[in-house]
Amino acid sequence: MSKTVIYSVLFSLLFLSNCKKNEGKNSVKKENIVSSIINDKESFYHIDIDNYPTTDSTLPIGVFDSGTGGLTVLKAIVNYDENQNNTKEKGKDGVLDFDKESFIYLGDQANMPYGNYSKENKVDLLKEHIIKDAQFLMSNKFYSDENDQTVNTDKKPVKALVIACNTATAYGKEYIEDFIKKANSNIKVIGVIDAGVRGTLATIGKNEDAIIGVLATAGTVSSKGYHNTILKMKNKMEYTGNIEVFSQGGIGIAEAVDEDANYFNKNLKKPRKDYKGPSLNGDVKIDKMLFDVYNFDFDNSKMLCDTEKTGDCSILQINDAENYVRYHLVTLMEQIRLSKTKNKLKSIILGCTHYPYLTDEIGLILKELYNYKDKNGAYLYKDFMVENIKLVDPAVDTAKELHEYLAQEKMFNPNGNIKDSEFYISVPNKNNANNKIDVDGRFPYEYKYGRNADEIQEYVKVVPFSRKNISEDILTRFQEQIPYVYQLMQTFNHQNKKTAHLKTEEKI
Repeated sequence: MSKTVIYSVLFSLLFLSNCKKNEGKNSVKKENIVSSIINDKESFYHIDIDNYPTTDSTLPIGVFDSGTGGLTVLKAIVNYDENQNNTKEKGKDGVLDFDKESFIYLGDQANMPYGNYSKENKVDLLKEHIIKDAQFLMSNKFYSDENDQTVNTDKKPVKALVIACNTATAYGKEYIEDFIKKANSNIKVIGVIDAGVRGTLATIGKNEDAIIGVLATAGTVSSKGYHNTILKMKNKMEYTGNIEVFSQGGIGIAEAVDEDANYFNKNLKKPRKDYKGPSLNGDVKIDKMLFDVYNFDFDNSKMLCDTEKTGDCSILQINDAENYVRYHLVTLMEQIRLSKTKNKLKSIILGCTHYPYLTDEIGLILKELYNYKDKNGAYLYKDFMVENIKLVDPAVDTAKELHEYLAQEKMFNPNGNIKDSEFYISVPNKNNANNKIDVDGRFPYEYKYGRNADEIQEYVKVVPFSRKNISEDILTRFQEQIPYVYQLMQTFNHQNKKTAHLKTEEKI
């Protein structure tokens, strides 16, 4: 055999070997994600379901969201103290109820916001992302770094799943439960919507007439998840009052909190073409007749106008989380006012896990609207608002449901440590040649929502939280608003072997 033939054969073998190594990163396989996880042993996403340790009480609890908003749910869980740990009786005892539990948190930042998938007719793709979130928590795989091409396999699976995302709960909870059933597993799945509705109804008398407001993502609103659950539970719990539900899809609020560049960019001074939020001329319109009511803050480019005089804008874009809240609360109040209802708005469900970060701003704006008078000196909204509207964060009731489940199934960890908790985030997979990634390292909007379900590939890598993938502004917000969770992140970055590769300046 000639040297040329030998080299040719060796090259072919090497080529085939490299192709095999990159399979899953660059290749596209037409298959349903559930089938891929359960049946396809060659798939990156396959889990050995038959040997899954479902009864192991020492395993961590999995929590996931489309971004960092779900950390407000984790905050409620890790700070939960409603039971006496020694006697198991109800009542605070100064010992946190989940202190011996560890958690694995996933924020699917690369694919967020989830609320837009239904608007773009991509619910099937959204469900695939949601199943992949559950798969990550149930699997043993993660990447150390976005540039790492070798996957680690020493992550623990989880004993329960908390969907800390309203949109994912609305569209994906039953889908996850069906997947788990097909896998002949019995992992508990807890979503935030049922818990939030129970908490809201608890603030209303059984014979009381009331309006319940729902401030959620556009996807959650279009799913009617809260609306239908409120009506179902109202009847089940024998509420006889006239309860009305008004919902507002908060386009841009969660995105601004997580610094999605299509909705918020602190470096901008002028309007831009790729803006997706409310505007004067877009699909979601800012009403010039309501400028005084919105009371937008124009300082420091928090609103982007194409002229120096804000009253003369022909292009106007929101560029600040609080201004998004102002727009959507006014729009919600206008809905209620124009309905001519005789009932009073008594509570608002914060139907997105990002919104509790803005509780103070929401409360302040509601007080402004309660006291707002038109040019004739008449109150515009006071007739259908109570003075102190209850803001309902579903997270506390989610913690309660999780505690009840673990107690009932005797699944509490007897000797665990909450400081063993781990935090992960998704980033676009640069090793997948099929991916389109912009100069900021993100999926462009058109690509993010233009992909198709059932094309199984690694769009993202899931890596540990660090300063490489979370901005200083967001970390500052964590430190101020979810301090105990922030401490757990620091412990993960500084004491866990899974983050030993991080440089000092990269650690939280």
